[in-house]
Amino acid sequence: MNAAHADQAAARENRVGANPLRATLAGNRHRTAISRTDYSRPIRGALADGVIGPGATVLDYGCGLGDDVRHLGLHGTESWGWDPAHLPDGSRAPAQVVNLGYVVNVIEDADERAKCLACAWACAERVLIVSARLASQTRDFTPVGRFADGFVTSVPTFQKLYHHNELKRWIESQLGEPAVAGGPGVFYVFRDPADRMGYLANRFRRSSRASPPSVASSIEAHKELLQPLVAFFHAHARVPGDDEIANAAEIRERLGSLRRALRLIERAHDPGQWHRVITARAHDLLLFLALARFDGRPRFGQLPLTLRRDIKSLFPSYRQACAEADVALRAVGNLRRISRAAERSTVGKRTPSALYVHDSALDALPPLLRLYEGCARSYIGRIEGANLIKLHTDEPIISYLSYPDFESDPHPQLDEATTVHLQTFRVRERHYRASKNPPILHRKELFLPPDHPLRAKFARLTRHEESKGLFEDSSRIGTRYGWEQCLRERGFALKGHRLVHRPRALDNSTPAGVGT
Repeated sequence: MNAAHADQAAARENRVGANPLRATLAGNRHRTAISRTDYSRPIRGALADGVIGPGATVLDYGCGLGDDVRHLGLHGTESWGWDPAHLPDGSRAPAQVVNLGYVVNVIEDADERAKCLACAWACAERVLIVSARLASQTRDFTPVGRFADGFVTSVPTFQKLYHHNELKRWIESQLGEPAVAGGPGVFYVFRDPADRMGYLANRFRRSSRASPPSVASSIEAHKELLQPLVAFFHAHARVPGDDEIANAAEIRERLGSLRRALRLIERAHDPGQWHRVITARAHDLLLFLALARFDGRPRFGQLPLTLRRDIKSLFPSYRQACAEADVALRAVGNLRRISRAAERSTVGKRTPSALYVHDSALDALPPLLRLYEGCARSYIGRIEGANLIKLHTDEPIISYLSYPDFESDPHPQLDEATTVHLQTFRVRERHYRASKNPPILHRKELFLPPDHPLRAKFARLTRHEESKGLFEDSSRIGTRYGWEQCLRERGFALKGHRLVHRPRALDNSTPAGVGT
């Protein structure tokens, strides 16, 4: 134990000695560790977000039983852990990524909690991941009384329950650095502002399922040579620098310059497609710059080099790009404009008060609606499992809905809903997985983009159900029981995504489940 931790331990002993309950809670911290068969939510999110990427090193600071370290190691990531109770001899050597996962919320002493955060930050070479239990996430324990700024559980252990924004403010006040939301109760603190900006820019870059266009047949002789250049343009909408594609020297030798090679590619492709790539990248950059306003938009020199080049290529100046982003951000506050954009949207299911879209269709939304949703995601981060987004048009609210069986169940049921109010920034969670009669979906194809591979399959089922009059009483079919009753009354059942006549043997049976 180093001197700093020895001092902390001595101070803690002095404090807890005068309070038997505090001593009990401090002694029981190890009992909050749980065994996992997979990654914890913060690590799973960091992997999905690219915060833990290829070649990264990871320290799990307060690793508990060490399951995250074990799973990371099994998947080839160099990682190690330390825990004062379960792995006191573990290493606290600096790592590129440090995970402080659900640790600060179990420390009953506020000063020690702050020191723990500071020690974890000192070990982080690139980014610190901080997570804590939120006030809305109390399903796994029962509070039995208040203690200090938190609760005592029935174990008894201590839990400090945060509100999402409260945790963000606390992290930033202690470390003096911006905390970026990775998810509800999960934040990333980057050592280098350029890394933070690069992460944010990538988070709001459209993630089209389409691959970069192939080299046209008219320049087939240069296909292998030019494919990296085509892919780069598809991502950045500009001529690359010599340091941005591996075969730049070979292209210059054979075709004169990268710019000349790109003009050759442009002439061989559809002008409309070329223009769409440029427009899409400009919209992505404006989205990033608009949302960067919330935590203090960086100076141009603080941006990653590639991002600076993209902006210089597509806008007259950084100042002009920021001005355009500010105009777009102000428009988000006008619900009439939001409603009009929803009416014009070519994707999503429109209702009188909202537009619903599948997460695969977010990139196809009008730019104003992408920014509208981006305001919520910038605040709360990525909602794990949410695959349907409800953009309210009568109130400034975004809802993230989880339908785990969206693809396999013809009428999937709602499992969870997280709602973000963009004026109060209040976050509400509702859980339906234990409901006996949960809400279900119909007409699934309407939520998807036109090019989604399952859209035609879903649409066929919808047409068949409509032709049999199954949607006539919309007040009944929105929940599982009502829908199953409707199917029985009409003499139908579902077999996968096919509507079939109900076998007579099932007429007097219990309600038939919807097939998968």
